[in-house]
Amino acid sequence: MAATIRLGTQGWNYDGWVGPFFPTATKATEYLSVYSRAFETVEVDSTFYAIPSVRTVRGWANRVPAGFKFALKLPQEITHDNRLRDSGELTNLFLDRARELDDKLGIVLIQLGPDFAPSELPALAAYLPTLPTREIPFAVEFRQRGWINEGVMALLREYRVGLTLTDARWIPRKQMLALAETPTSPVAYLRWMGPNRDFTDYSHVQVDRTRELNAWAAAIRGLAERVDEIYGFVNNHFSGHSPESVRQLQRLLGQTPVLPEQLGEQMTLF
Repeated sequence: MAATIRLGTQGWNYDGWVGPFFPTATKATEYLSVYSRAFETVEVDSTFYAIPSVRTVRGWANRVPAGFKFALKLPQEITHDNRLRDSGELTNLFLDRARELDDKLGIVLIQLGPDFAPSELPALAAYLPTLPTREIPFAVEFRQRGWINEGVMALLREYRVGLTLTDARWIPRKQMLALAETPTSPVAYLRWMGPNRDFTDYSHVQVDRTRELNAWAAAIRGLAERVDEIYGFVNNHFSGHSPESVRQLQRLLGQTPVLPEQLGEQMTLF
C-alpha cells in the first residue's frame, strides 16, 4: 500500500471514554493530548458550529505532537445557511484560522446537508474553484444519492476535491465501497457514521461491525494504491465506542494500535 493511512475518531471530548480509553484520572483539558498518543489524526466537529479563535486553534496545535493532523469541518454558516453562496469572506476567514495549525492541518471537510439537493449543483460548481486546493486538501460529503454521477465526479476531479466515502444511512454502503475504486483527489476521506443516533453511552462497543469493517479494510487497501493519503474517522454512533472501532480497523490494515492500558503507562512519563 503506497498511501499514508491516518485513522482516528470524530471528536475527542467524551467523558464516557474515561476509563475505557482515557486513563481514569484524565482531566477534560488533557483529553486531546492523551488522545494524540493513541491516534495521529482527529476530525474536529466544533468548527462546523463556529469559526474558532486563533487562540483555540493554536491551543489544539500545541497539545499534540509533530506529525499529528487535524481535519476541520467547514462552518455550517457556509454549507447550510448560505448553501455555498456569497461565502468568500467567511471561507477566507475560516481558512486563515485553519492555517494557524501550520503543518498540523490535514484536510477540510465540506459537509453538505441532507436537504442540499443535486439541483444546487451550480452553487457547488461556483464554489469549488474558489478553494486553495493546491495548498489545502478538501473533501465534500453528499447526503443524497442523486449527487453520485459521473458529471459530479468529473467536477470534483477537475478541482482536486475528494468525494467523502461515508458509511451511513444516506447512500448505500455497496455504492460507497465501489467508489473507492475511482477517487477524485490524491487525498481520500472516509467517515463511519452508523445507521442512526441511538447510542447515548459511548463507553463500549454495542454493535459488532466486524463484517462492515472487513469490507472497508479491503476497499482501503485498494484505495491506497490510487491516492497519496487517506484520512478515516469513526463516529461513536457507528458501534458505540469509536476508539475500539479505529483499533479494529488498524489491525485489519496491518497497523499496530496503541491500547488504552499503554496510554496509562505513557501518562507516568509526563
